[in-house]
Amino acid sequence: MGVDLTLFMADWERLVAFPVQRRIDALDDTVWPSGGDQSLRWGRGGGWRWPPDQGARWCAAYEFFTTTGSYRPHYRAGDGWADMRPLVDAPVREAMDAFLGGLIWDADPIEDPALTGGEGLFPPVADPRRPHLLLVCSPEAVERKVPAWKGVEPYLDVMRAPFAAECEGWAGRPGTFEGFVALLREWGDVVTEAAGRGWGLVGVP
Repeated sequence: MGVDLTLFMADWERLVAFPVQRRIDALDDTVWPSGGDQSLRWGRGGGWRWPPDQGARWCAAYEFFTTTGSYRPHYRAGDGWADMRPLVDAPVREAMDAFLGGLIWDADPIEDPALTGGEGLFPPVADPRRPHLLLVCSPEAVERKVPAWKGVEPYLDVMRAPFAAECEGWAGRPGTFEGFVALLREWGDVVTEAAGRGWGLVGVP
């Protein structure tokens, strides 16, 4: 997956006020307006990046501490989880499925909400090999992920052995268990912040 991931959280009511074809551009243009200091886009550490205009703060972009902007670590983490699932006890497996589903893993890729543009929120993906959307997670779906994450977080270490069995040393999988867990924790922080605002998530290449 030689693409980047730019992850936005957004107020859905403000987002849908834009025409469907303009919504992705609206997110990008709001957080990094034309004429702004583009060095701020990638020139700082991880965390939320807010629009410079206080009145435009209906969306923000997140820069992951544990990646360099690439989508590859997220994709590999999702594939790693798919391999590990059969080795994880049902309660933790079900919570992880609920947490990661629609973010970096899908039980059935054909049902990935991004393929349909989030049920019409964005234009549908015409060519999965060149997607203009990587994920769409509605405010309602984000809210459901918070209790799922709370159910997963205390038991992350129980996945160490399944990770060792299915991921360590394999190409296309997370390099280390610690890196895998660090990325999950960032996603936990992301969904917690977005849910606290009643906002959704959008990931674009």
